[in-house]
Amino acid sequence: MHDDRSLVEARLRRVLDERIRPAVYPESVPLDVAVWHAPGEPVPVDEGLAAEPEPIEVGARWGAPWGTSWFRVTGTVPEEWAGRTVEALLDLGFDENMPGFQCEGLVYRPDGSPVKGLNPRNQWVRVGAPAEGGEQVRLHIEAASNPVILDYHPFRPTWLGDKETAGREPQYTLTRMDLAVFDETVWQLVIDLEVLGELMAELPADAQRRHEILRAVERALDAVDLQDVNGTAAQARARLADVLSTPAAPSAHRISAVGHAHIDSAWLWPLRETVRKVARTTANMTALIEDEPDFVFAMSQAQQWAWVKEHRPEVWARVKKAVAEGRFVPAGGMWVESDTNMPGSEAMARQFVHGKRFFLEEFGIENDEAWLPDTFGFAAGLPQIIRAAGSTRLLTQKISWSQTNKFPHHTFQWEGIDGTRIFTHFPPVDTYNCSMKGSELAHASRNFKDKGRARHSLAPTGWGDGGGGTTREMVAKAARVRDLEGSAAVVWETPEQFFDKAEAEYPDPPVWVGELYLELHRATLTSQAKTKQGNRRSEHLLREAELWAATAAVRTGFPYPYEELDRIWKTVLLHQFHDILPGSSIAWVHREARATYERIATELARIVDAAQRALAGEGDRPLLFNAAPHGRGGVPAGGAAQEQPSGEVTVSDRPEGGHVLANGLLRIEIDARGLVVSAYDLDADRETVAPGAAANLLQLHPDFPNMWDAWDVDAFYRNAVTDLTQTDELTAGEEGVRIVRSFGSSRVTQVLSLAPGERRLLIDTEVDWHETEKFLKLAFPLDVHAERYASETQFGHFHRPTHTNTSWEAAKFEACNHRFTHLDEPGWGVAVVNDSTYGHDVTRSVRTDGDRGTTTTVRVSLLRAPRFPDPETDQGIHHFRHALVPGAGIADAVREGWRINLPERRVTGGREVAPLVTVDNDAVVITAVKLADDGSGDVVVRFHEAHGGRARATLTANFETRGVMVTDLLERPLTDVAAPALEENGVPLRLRPFELTTLRFTRA
Repeated sequence: MHDDRSLVEARLRRVLDERIRPAVYPESVPLDVAVWHAPGEPVPVDEGLAAEPEPIEVGARWGAPWGTSWFRVTGTVPEEWAGRTVEALLDLGFDENMPGFQCEGLVYRPDGSPVKGLNPRNQWVRVGAPAEGGEQVRLHIEAASNPVILDYHPFRPTWLGDKETAGREPQYTLTRMDLAVFDETVWQLVIDLEVLGELMAELPADAQRRHEILRAVERALDAVDLQDVNGTAAQARARLADVLSTPAAPSAHRISAVGHAHIDSAWLWPLRETVRKVARTTANMTALIEDEPDFVFAMSQAQQWAWVKEHRPEVWARVKKAVAEGRFVPAGGMWVESDTNMPGSEAMARQFVHGKRFFLEEFGIENDEAWLPDTFGFAAGLPQIIRAAGSTRLLTQKISWSQTNKFPHHTFQWEGIDGTRIFTHFPPVDTYNCSMKGSELAHASRNFKDKGRARHSLAPTGWGDGGGGTTREMVAKAARVRDLEGSAAVVWETPEQFFDKAEAEYPDPPVWVGELYLELHRATLTSQAKTKQGNRRSEHLLREAELWAATAAVRTGFPYPYEELDRIWKTVLLHQFHDILPGSSIAWVHREARATYERIATELARIVDAAQRALAGEGDRPLLFNAAPHGRGGVPAGGAAQEQPSGEVTVSDRPEGGHVLANGLLRIEIDARGLVVSAYDLDADRETVAPGAAANLLQLHPDFPNMWDAWDVDAFYRNAVTDLTQTDELTAGEEGVRIVRSFGSSRVTQVLSLAPGERRLLIDTEVDWHETEKFLKLAFPLDVHAERYASETQFGHFHRPTHTNTSWEAAKFEACNHRFTHLDEPGWGVAVVNDSTYGHDVTRSVRTDGDRGTTTTVRVSLLRAPRFPDPETDQGIHHFRHALVPGAGIADAVREGWRINLPERRVTGGREVAPLVTVDNDAVVITAVKLADDGSGDVVVRFHEAHGGRARATLTANFETRGVMVTDLLERPLTDVAAPALEENGVPLRLRPFELTTLRFTRA
């Protein structure tokens, strides 16, 4: 038999495109259209409905960037269409390749009730099935003219990312506004042929099944009269019935399809637009649930649910109904799908506290899975947090984006720094926007790494990033491949149903230990420095506000600010979304974030000040309040006392040029270039800086990645570097040594200082940054031979190698730390601590002359200057504080990391303040002291072992208590843990390495 496969397949493509798809709507009449353009920001629904529109014709331009236009469409169903299915086709100027990335709309009835959303892959509104002849049609569309930021030529700088720079040029052309007859038989034929054509393309060319499908498709095409598609579609479908009913092989891969619409809480659109994106998507999904009895939709991010409840109560009512039916499922149990690398310990915990609590309070539903399909890597401290929140499972697919190494598992146990394991699944479909294409299903089946031991995977199905969700076409395709030979078998299921099956069939999966590092998007640890600083400072201000407010409430009756703290926490958590905190959103998002962080800082400072004044009382005694978890200068952790004198610092000239700082513990030599050429630990009689090298070295690299400008730094950036060694000024005074440098269009001012009795060199850096596509690093070449180094993460620290033996290690050329990095040899180490930076790199080299020792270089990432999506990323003045800590063990690194982020506050008052709680072992770090969220007045204390070893301690409540219990993160008692002993208000502790514990004290 001659091979005519290519001929039939080409015939299928053309007939589908040019004859069958157009016949889905065989008859149409135009609608009358009028429009009112809202003058500024979006208006309430009733105002948009009441506005008086002006006529507009199809083909007209409309929609200034970020504008809102209210279209009114009216018409009459022709009498001859009575009894047929009629839909309105409403094309605002869509590009079907950009769902979620361009204009969108939400359709309303005249009474203000929502109908459904409009987007490039969902342009229809059902009018009648069957329709009545002469029926009047009147619909209103709230249309958002969101500009296209990520266009066909991506990553080009654009000013469209902020309404203040975007201009007023109309963005879209009104394309189609019609009433049309919907021929469901033809539509079903389209789905039949698409499913079979896509399946056929994935089967081997010599497979029997492929040729059976080919011949069936040929017979169906023969049955179609191209001049009467609507009259012959049923006959064509009949010829496909047999090939569509052949069941899947018993060994076929099983896919749990979960309706999904990954909606970035901000990205290439501002927060206020996400509120509307969520409303459009949820309106669509509740409508689809009503039409499709098997369909199940899952939505994460409690913040987005809260937006629907607050801003679209009419949509919220439909959502609640669908949730009650088990068809619209809360997923993930987090406030937002946050970044997980940079949020601090408490913030990461509170993501789950506020997310889970929302779903529990609204629906009585508790999620067992964390749902993070698009987050840029996963910190090694996360498994313990997930477990402490009462969950046991994780889903993500982002690691499939890694550029260098292919992750070896799709279903596995993920083990964190404390030994906690979480059952984890990476969907092998490799997308969170699955559309039920044959190529996607075949890829999931072929790609699945756990064949022979497991056979189930999950496919998040629906248009995402900018929302939109699942379409009726996807549901129809899924129905055909539920049990179809040659295809993976697909069934709609909830995340819980999938995980139950996956765990049951794979009770002993492989284990991955440590971070899940994404070998991509490494620059998100540095881009938009002020957003990152706002996050770090907000986290520590919240710690202070809770600590001092709780202490004052117990000691003085100070009114604990429950509502304010709840609101502020949720705002901070929102801004940890994985395109805000990482710095990968448009300029508008980061401009608003900076203003939000300033407002938060003012409000929290007011709470802290009021609580401290209530504690200190009236008087003129100078007091230091210490919010850090370790005592300092005679001031206890969590208390206030008078400062104790601690020695002096000398500043002298260096004979070779430059200056010398000394305080009896350290001797710092700064040469004429303003570089640290010696940091001598006097007690250890040891040099910190590698021979022939200099620390505090600013280095400037070109930084133009191949793609994803704000997200990526590619390894080749290291091929060229400029050491910034020229000085404009070098002076010494009481504040320390001041260095001023100019380079390019920028200027750096640094002050290097020692404090009495402290083993740390403080480095205050101000950068007036006006570079483009450059990367600024601060380097510390250290005379330390270390094969690994530690970086702080949530509730502990994590070790990474300093070498690049394998491709896995080489790929980690930029990594994340929280407050410190630390490296050591047995008995002596060095820490670099920071107040607001996250990105860093650590490399090692062997000196070829002299002592032939090892130089290990820690470099802190300060600033970048990508031009997409914000063309002015990080331009302006920035302030950073770092410290070099010679002779530091891991305990010193932990302590100094906290200290630089929580400086003492000076308050005048009449009395010292004893800590509300104390612990007698510095290895046990208290991360939160607060009153219970339920308003009971109970005191909640959260702590962890921070040094990486076993710890025994006694935690003492310095107030009258009636009892104590161990709780989860939501402050609920753990039923499988015995109540701890309470001996004279003290609780004896025995902690494993990095173990996290929450205690709840009932006050007497």
